[in-house]
Amino acid sequence: MFWLNAILLMLDPMPVAAEDPVRINDLVMVGTHNSYKLAMPEERMAQLREHDPQAADSLDYAHRPLTEQLDAGARQIELDVYYDPHGGHFAGTSDDPALRRPGFKVQHIPGLDDRTSCPTLVQCLAIIKDWSDAHPGHAPILVMMNAKDSTGDASPIVEALPFTEAAFDALDREIRSVLPADKLIVPDNVQGSYPTLREAVLADNWPTLDAARGRLMFALDEGPEKVALYRGDRVSLEGRVLFVNTDEDSPAAAYLTLNHPIREADRIRRAVEAGFIVRTRADEGTAAARTGDTRQRDAALASGAQYISTDYLWPDPRFDTGYRVGLSGSAAVVCNPVSRPQGCGADPLEPPTR
Repeated sequence: MFWLNAILLMLDPMPVAAEDPVRINDLVMVGTHNSYKLAMPEERMAQLREHDPQAADSLDYAHRPLTEQLDAGARQIELDVYYDPHGGHFAGTSDDPALRRPGFKVQHIPGLDDRTSCPTLVQCLAIIKDWSDAHPGHAPILVMMNAKDSTGDASPIVEALPFTEAAFDALDREIRSVLPADKLIVPDNVQGSYPTLREAVLADNWPTLDAARGRLMFALDEGPEKVALYRGDRVSLEGRVLFVNTDEDSPAAAYLTLNHPIREADRIRRAVEAGFIVRTRADEGTAAARTGDTRQRDAALASGAQYISTDYLWPDPRFDTGYRVGLSGSAAVVCNPVSRPQGCGADPLEPPTR
């Protein structure tokens, strides 16, 4: 019988290919929205609630320190950065010397919702780097950035400074001042020898998980005008630190912000199947936590988006809904059901952090 099986194998060989390595777009992770944000002072919140109850509800959330979020499994952090090349522009009456020094500042709405666990970008990145260095096996952390030069109000309390190409150059330099090259995944790492970043992504040229452990990647979550400023005259994003939110046909396409997992479910799935990395939101405006409505959360977790953002890694004890967002089994990382339906193997995608 052995010789018969051998002959059949020679006539109809069945080579066994090595299993495709798990790449960073084959994962699903949870992170936080406006990760630095602390609660507004009670008096200020009360005044806002009297004037605009809906706005008050939307701002009535807060996050624990970045280290606690990372310990709890957050692998996406969001920072709102404000340009302050001379220092002191956002200091107000604060006696914090860090606010008086030049460099990007991190807060939500200057003069209103401005309490933050790390007032400067350098401080925020140093916290993340220290945690990363202490947990070198972690899956790649996405740091999303909003380049804020407007509060969205007709008459802001503190006018933000405009983002220019020079401001974006300074942003890249400030990130690199904290994080060495071997801690970063930048567009050039993904593009490699491909003509454009998009072509590299469509060819599944994202780093493997093993190569990406202990590293960070950055994404600029902005519209076409600021994305164009950041790209300049580059074909894709040559030499830049941040990936950019752009449409799937752009030569710079690699990352997309698609925040509505119900309305944009089909687009998210198509983008993930094509090889792009997507961030979506499980909740917004505190509504889900107040009502216990999990439809958006459940759609986000099933969407295939690699990074899912929430304001509720932990339930808010003020509400009786118990609403929170996490992955199955309290994991920090799970296999992507859309880009990797065959699974990611038996080994843990990330070792325990504690």
